[in-house]
Amino acid sequence: MKYKISSRSTSCAKVSSEKGGSPHSPREATWPVATGENSAVQEFALQKYKRVIVHDVNELTEKLFPIVEAMQRHFSAGSGTYYSDSIFFLSVAMHRIMPKEITRIIQVDLDLKYKTNIRDLFDEFDNFPEGAVVGIAREMQPVYRHTFWQYRRENPQTKVGEPPPDGLPGFNSGVLLLNLEAMRQSKLYNQLLEPTMVQKLTEKYHFKGHLGDQDFFTMVGMEHPELFHVLDCTWNRQLCTWWRDHGYSDVFDQYFQCEGEVKIYHGNCNTPIPED
Repeated sequence: MKYKISSRSTSCAKVSSEKGGSPHSPREATWPVATGENSAVQEFALQKYKRVIVHDVNELTEKLFPIVEAMQRHFSAGSGTYYSDSIFFLSVAMHRIMPKEITRIIQVDLDLKYKTNIRDLFDEFDNFPEGAVVGIAREMQPVYRHTFWQYRRENPQTKVGEPPPDGLPGFNSGVLLLNLEAMRQSKLYNQLLEPTMVQKLTEKYHFKGHLGDQDFFTMVGMEHPELFHVLDCTWNRQLCTWWRDHGYSDVFDQYFQCEGEVKIYHGNCNTPIPED
């Protein structure tokens, strides 16, 4: 399992694991460590994992920056803003900076509540269609209906930004399955990381986002949906309703509905998560 720390004050921001061992004890993990908590976190982690690897956020950022520099001006609101740091693009280039022996990673936000064993999520890797490199759930608000407004105006019949099941509402990166081996081998995916390709797509879709990796995956998904395995909404049941009160109340429920037993609640935009 992997946690993506949302706070920029942390000194380390990643955790990942390969499936293995007992249902509650994967073989290894990399662990997020906040400033001053190194020993405490490692002690806790070692009780559950046979091997713990700590990553320093500054070192990761240095490795990431050359890869994602061109993306940052398209998918963040500007220097100094929350998603402007390279670390918020970690998932996009994880396959290039993690050791080759790590072939699959689950990356999740911290504002989650698990209603099932997260190890069950690993089974979704087996459902990836040929060519898919990332598993991700749909965005459950009309965020991208708004972001793609100009493209939608110029292409009134488009499915871009439309609600499910037939539309393309974009993705939410709160829960991510990254098949690192597939990402390494995919010529198409690695081409899409090139600055010229990012520029080409942002111009085509008139795209200017502010949500980091989520924006990149969303834009690429509009052009190349075959690169993604879409997770059921119950694996990332988002709770934020901000857009309902900011101009989209008439269509909000079409995006927000999610049928089935929830496996993971996502309290995005600081939304309270239901008690048991």
